[in-house]
Formats: sequence, structure tokens, C-alpha cells
Amino acid sequence: MSDENGHANGDRLRQEWERWESTTLKKALGRGGERQAEFRTTSTPAERLATPLSAGAVDFDRDIGHPGEYPYTRGVQPTMYRGRLWTMRQYAGFGTAKESNERFKFLLGEGQTGLSVAFDLPTQIGMDSDDPDAQAEIGQVGVAIDSLADMEEMFDGIPLDRVSTSMTINAPAPVLVAMYVAVAEKQGVPSGDVMGTAQNDVLKEYVARGTYIYPPRESLRLAADLITWCARNAPKVNSISVSGYHIRDAGATAAQEIGFAFANAIAYLEACQRAGVDIDDVAPRISWIYNTHNNFFEEVAKYRALRRMWARLLRVRFGAQNPNSWKLRTHVQTGGVTLTAQQPENNIVRTTLQALASVLGGVQSLALSCYDEALAIPTTDAQRIALRTQQIIAHESGVTDTADPFGGSYYVEHLTDQIEQRAQEYIDRVEDMGGAVAAIESGYVQAEIQEAAVEQQQQVERGERIVVGVNRFRSEEEPEPVIFRVNTELARTQVERVRRLRAARDGAASAASLRRLGEAARGEDNLMPAILDAVKAYATLGEICGELRGAWGEYRPPTVV
Repeated sequence: MSDENGHANGDRLRQEWERWESTTLKKALGRGGERQAEFRTTSTPAERLATPLSAGAVDFDRDIGHPGEYPYTRGVQPTMYRGRLWTMRQYAGFGTAKESNERFKFLLGEGQTGLSVAFDLPTQIGMDSDDPDAQAEIGQVGVAIDSLADMEEMFDGIPLDRVSTSMTINAPAPVLVAMYVAVAEKQGVPSGDVMGTAQNDVLKEYVARGTYIYPPRESLRLAADLITWCARNAPKVNSISVSGYHIRDAGATAAQEIGFAFANAIAYLEACQRAGVDIDDVAPRISWIYNTHNNFFEEVAKYRALRRMWARLLRVRFGAQNPNSWKLRTHVQTGGVTLTAQQPENNIVRTTLQALASVLGGVQSLALSCYDEALAIPTTDAQRIALRTQQIIAHESGVTDTADPFGGSYYVEHLTDQIEQRAQEYIDRVEDMGGAVAAIESGYVQAEIQEAAVEQQQQVERGERIVVGVNRFRSEEEPEPVIFRVNTELARTQVERVRRLRAARDGAASAASLRRLGEAARGEDNLMPAILDAVKAYATLGEICGELRGAWGEYRPPTVV
């Protein structure tokens, strides 16, 4: 179509829009108006009606293209789910390694295709189970892992060359990856064949979750050490899974989720470059975890936008030459914060819609938050329902039969463009402040997320945002739900286990490995070899993290007003 014809067509569309507004729409609004004054996604106003004018600035070749080709808006694989379904990877883990091993085998037996490990809070902040401050939390929100012996038991009978494992661990991620690699080697699997993912996105801990240990700059060094070590020694391990998930669950909008997660990713890439690693050696193994909430079309558009943004960022700014560096591959967990303790069965519907939006957005791996997670660790029945929901979408819904079925939708293309623009604005602001670490140290990111969270909660309290069963459609009487409780005896068992380990191991070898780690932490060499040596000497997680605490200190957050 010539520019002249294009302009003429645009003029005709505008004239038709104005005619519809001044006649048909005006009459309808005069009769009864609309349900509310404004309709919005979390990031942008929702158009009353999408037309070709809505997506007028979108160029098919430049912005949309074909699946499996730059800029990957329509998906990273040419055939998408016609070739291979997403990995179904329910998040699980509780109590001790033994109980978690049993839950993992249950899920694999039910048809799950990968594992995702939840760790308890002491493990997440580098504390051993016999630490006095750990007692109330041992095994409560995940599995307690104190040493290589625990990791060996957790993966007993699970072949690590055939089952990939995602580990939601951040500040002590290098230690847990070292344990995982050591277990694989004991199974006869060399580090080069180990498959898995470590979250290792410690920067978002300072703004979203709080399970940090060390100051941000030292944490960034440690994360980069793991990334660069894996690039050279464990190339099938995704050594970082940059997280928008926790940023979103802390209250961020969809645009903030992308913007702040991308700003963190830029910091990791630059740290690897400073360590002398080529961008194409690390970028292909960067994975992601994002969070799908309830606004269906916004979430579909979000996944399309973030793929396009990443492709352009890596190709243009970082000069990556390998097309695999341009491809953003993401795991998704449906929105934990969207679950309600009231009428918890409604959460099955919420997570089904969120899962459907994720699949229509083209994700590579998916876990559904279980309907009872607002109350406790999921029961096996709740885990089974979540997995069956994925299987029904995959095999019965028909949405996997064609790649990017919303491609070309006036509304979805418009939303994709709008979310990208707003996310880029956040990236630019963080860059102007000196990057992610500087923005975190100043409290800027924390303040932005807090403001968005407060606004969303006030919308619920004012009744502007309806949450079924909470501020509308409440029931006077609700049946008591079945709640899973972790056996408190498991905590005592775990404490005894770590104490027996210390008594039985080669104490001199363990102490020597810890001294070498402390010396390395005060220098500039990559810390992974020293961490591996300490893990294999059965030094505990708390002892290893304690050496790093001694070298670097602990982080104290700024006051955000």
C-alpha cells in the first residue's frame, strides 16, 4: 500500500470513528452511560473500542514479525506449542529433604515435567537450622537445606541428567547450585550435563522480598560469579532467572514489573562484561520468571512486549550476535498475591484465567499457585488440581494449536505497544540514576513499588476494584477449608541432622575450606571454586554464608518514606 493510500485509509477510519462516536455511541451513553468513569489495566487506560487506529504506529515487519524470528514478539519458537508444550513445573518443597523428595516424586508421577524447589526462610537467608533465630521457620514455607547431605537426600532417585530443576534461591544461590552440581557428580552426571535454573536475582530482594544477606554491590559480584562460572563449567544451567514475579507481587504494575526487572538484568550483564565474559556466552542462559495477574489482555500483551524489548536490548545496546541471546525465555508463576483466603475455591478460577493468559502470551514454563496457598502450604489435592488445570489447557482447550493467536488483534497490539513504552520509561529513569544498584540504594525503586501497591489496595477499599468474595459477593458462612500443616517434629529432626553432620565430617578439611573461602571473598577471584570446595567438604550453608558475612558485612535497608 502506498503512503498516499495509507493516509487516505487512515483518514477514512478516523471519519468512521468520529461518525460512530457522534451517533451510535452518543445515543447509548445518553441512555445509560457506562459502569464506571474510567477503565484501566494496571499500567494504562483501557480503550473503549480498539480499531486499526489503535495499532496504527505498529509496523508488522518491525514490531510483530513471525514466531521464531527477531524481535520474537510472537514467540521464541517457530512452531510454539505445536512442537513442544511448556514445562509444567509446580512449586513445591516443605519440611525436610525426605518429605520434599516424596512430594517431588508424587508430582512427577502425576505427569509434571520439571521440578521447582521452594526453600524455607532460614535457607533463603543463609542460616542453618540449628541457628537460634531459625527455630520458628524450619521447613515451614519450603524445604530446609543445611548441607550437601540434605541435597543428596532431596534428589535421591531423581536423575539430574533427565529432570531439570528450578531453585527459587537468591542470596545464597551459588551455595545451593554448588550443592546441586555436587549431587549430580555423585550420580555420575558431569557439571556440563546438569540441567536446571537458579533464581540468583538478588537485586530484586532489596525491593520486593527482603531475603538479602550482603550489601547490594557485593551481592551483585556473587551473582555474577555464579553466572560466569556456569557459562564456563555448567552451560546447561540457567544461572540466573531474573524475577519480575516478586516485584509484581510486592505491588508493582505490569509496566513496573518489566521495567525494574530489565534494569536489574542490565546490571547483571554489565557485571559479567566487567569480569571479561562475552555477552553471547552468558545471555543465552539467562532465564526469567514473571507473574501473571488477573487483567487477561494486559498479561497476554505483557509477554509479547517483554520479548520484543529484550531482543532489541541485546541486539542493539549490547551488540549480541547470537540469536539465542536475543530470545527471552520465561517461567511464569500465577499471581500469589491475587489469591484470597475468603472463598478459596474461587482461586481455581483465577489461576485458570491467569494460566490461560500466560499460554496465550507464549511462555516456556508454568506453575499455578494452588487455591489454598493464601492459607498454607498446598495440599497434594490442591497441587493435583493446579497440574490438571495446566493439562486441560494444554490438551483440551485448542489454544496450543496455533502460534500467537492474538497476533493482529487491534487491542492486544495496542496494549503490547503501550506496555513497552511505559516499561521503557522506568528503565530510562533507573539508567539516569546510575543503574539498578544506585536506584535501589537511593530507595527509588522501593518507593515506586510501595506507591503502586498502596494505590491498588485503596482501589479495593473504595470498591473501585472488585475482588469477588472480599469486597463484593461475600458469603455469610464459609466452610472450613482443609489446611496442610507442616509437622513441627520435622524441625527437631532437622536440627539433630545438622548437628550429627558436623560431628561426623572431617572437621579439619571443612574448616580449611572455609578459611580459603573467606580469603577469596576479600580478593577479586571468582568465588565458585572455593564455594564448591567448601560444599564438598560438607561445610554447612550457614558456615559458608557466615564467611561471606565476615568479609562483606550485612545489608541494612534505607528508610523509605
